[in-house]
Amino acid sequence: METNNTISKPRLWTGRIMSAIVILFMLMDGVMKFVKPEPVIQSAAELGYQDHHIVWMGALALLGTILYAIPQTAILGIVFLTGFWGGAINTHFRLDAPLFSHLLFPVYLAILGWGGLWLRDARLRAIFPVRS
Repeated sequence: METNNTISKPRLWTGRIMSAIVILFMLMDGVMKFVKPEPVIQSAAELGYQDHHIVWMGALALLGTILYAIPQTAILGIVFLTGFWGGAINTHFRLDAPLFSHLLFPVYLAILGWGGLWLRDARLRAIFPVRS
């Protein structure tokens, strides 16, 4: 079985960069929900959420992101984040939001998150092998 020590450097760094994009975006998203600038409050209201929901969404975003950023809990973190993003998709779907910019944006994050983890974690490749 392949181990993380036998992963090629390009594969490892591609996976790390993909994961870093997700981590940085989600950290920013979570922190901004604690800071609550006016655009965040206005956007949440447009999506049908009240002011007191914003901090809880930020806490959940940060929890999933922290789990994803720690190698030992990364698989749990990406599963958690996938559920979180599913809620975002549902919210945008309910409001007939634009497809490629709003509705599918969480899907783009999920592809980056799962893809980055798949590239850098041999355990995940063993569960989801790609065969030629």
